[in-house]
Amino acid sequence: MLLKSYKSNAFKEPLVSSGKKSTELIANWQTLQRIFLQPESEASRTALFKYMEQILFGLNDFLNEHVGITEEASLLDLSDRFKNSRISKNPAKKLADVIKVLIEDIAPHAVNVSSPYFIGHMTSAIPFFMVHLQTIVAALNQNLVKLETSKVASVLERQVLAKIHRLIYDYSDAFYDHHIQRPESTLGTFVEDGTLANLTALWVARNSFFKPGNGFAGVEKEGMAAAYKTFGIDRCVILVSQLGHHSLQKSGGVLGIGNGNILSIDVDHTNRMDIKKLLAAIKSIKADPRKTKILAVVGIAGTTETGTVDPLEEIAEICAENRIHFHVDAAWGGPTLLSEKYKSLLSGINLADSVTIDGHKQFYMPMGCGMVYFKDPAIMDNIAYYAAYVNRPGSVDLGIRSIVGSRAAMSLILGSALEIMGSMGYALLIDHGIETARSFADEIKRRPLFELVTAPELNILTYRIFPYDIKKELNSANLKKKKELNNKLSYINITVQRLQREAGKSFVSRTTLNKTANGNKVVLRTVIMNPMTNIDIIREILDEQEKIYYNQFGNSGT
Repeated sequence: MLLKSYKSNAFKEPLVSSGKKSTELIANWQTLQRIFLQPESEASRTALFKYMEQILFGLNDFLNEHVGITEEASLLDLSDRFKNSRISKNPAKKLADVIKVLIEDIAPHAVNVSSPYFIGHMTSAIPFFMVHLQTIVAALNQNLVKLETSKVASVLERQVLAKIHRLIYDYSDAFYDHHIQRPESTLGTFVEDGTLANLTALWVARNSFFKPGNGFAGVEKEGMAAAYKTFGIDRCVILVSQLGHHSLQKSGGVLGIGNGNILSIDVDHTNRMDIKKLLAAIKSIKADPRKTKILAVVGIAGTTETGTVDPLEEIAEICAENRIHFHVDAAWGGPTLLSEKYKSLLSGINLADSVTIDGHKQFYMPMGCGMVYFKDPAIMDNIAYYAAYVNRPGSVDLGIRSIVGSRAAMSLILGSALEIMGSMGYALLIDHGIETARSFADEIKRRPLFELVTAPELNILTYRIFPYDIKKELNSANLKKKKELNNKLSYINITVQRLQREAGKSFVSRTTLNKTANGNKVVLRTVIMNPMTNIDIIREILDEQEKIYYNQFGNSGT
């Protein structure tokens, strides 16, 4: 089903009214108690039930009816209507009015990421039951920072962490029986996203090296300058593929080693970290007269741009030989371990010292669920924090070893989803994405207007519009002409991608690969994770791109 083209008069009037209504709303204690405990009126109850029933039991239909990408209101128009920065002294709307605005005025100008035609980003449809689970979690409002505000939710979280830890490392029954509910053990932790998960892993790696001892209180207490002085080190670096996620750069800044010391390792022709270049980098760092500590090497299991998986086994071996912390960013590809057919693509992940996985990606959870796991159940002690009123020494609180303070019980959602879906259910989704992406690649190869740039390893691929006459001219062009033609190709692909997005029927993203002296290579990027996306829909998307190209550029691309 195509994204709905929403037509309405919703934006003829400002979304937020500044005038008084005929019946003025007053904030007083009686009103507050009523709002806090129950709907204000039967009208509010009716409005809530009207839409919540659709959301809870007909999510896909609700989204297709109420949500879409439109041309009626541009971002500039929307911005103009959201410039009131004052909070009204008294209530401005009743619940029924607020719900109506959310559904009728706001939702139509959100993005229908659940559409099978939306294949441009790592955000997609979620199973309808996720909304039910999220609602229950919100109603319970457990805070996992402290056992006193979560109790059984904390116990269950340890179980869920153990299940995913076992998926990665597959230790013995005895190992998990010992550590799963042991307060001193931490198999991993939930955070909000992959950025915080990666930061946590590298924070642990930093503190594990710069430990307290011999009069040094540890880097966490004394800071990086004191740590460098104590250990006789000039700098710390982290090595990662040039396709590594930008969160790793953020981590370098936050941890005080400097984002300039997150060093990129070139990729090979398959877009995986080049092992020869990694070995050369380590050798060069060791030979540098500056004393440099390599805090970690980061392997990627599903790069953001191309979906490729670094050679994890080989990287693990190199890290073991050089006593370097090996972290795997599997925020995207981690759930592939649930697929019997394709889990071998992540071979070697069990050798990592730490692993990042995002729940809101291929575990199909609502936004706000990241996780990081550690091979050593004691290593997170290196980032433990205590407070007199919460997370006291000796307590069993999960918040002791976490960068996050108050946080929701997302583990309840993931744990329930694993029960509902089972590993086979998730495997079917993973397999569908990988196999549909491969069919997509085959379809691109059959169409003369397109060029497959990066073949899918998981379920991400890149391609570009590459007209035959430009291709022919490139083969015999000098360097100056090649740069000119590459810029022309980039312009064509940027234009087609923008016009397709603005049309509102379907969406693919774009990125830039292989930045060279010959010019940037702008490519179209697709992510296949919606189970409703099939090859017929993909053909429609490609047909639309061809039509836009020929309407805009004719046959020559000029």
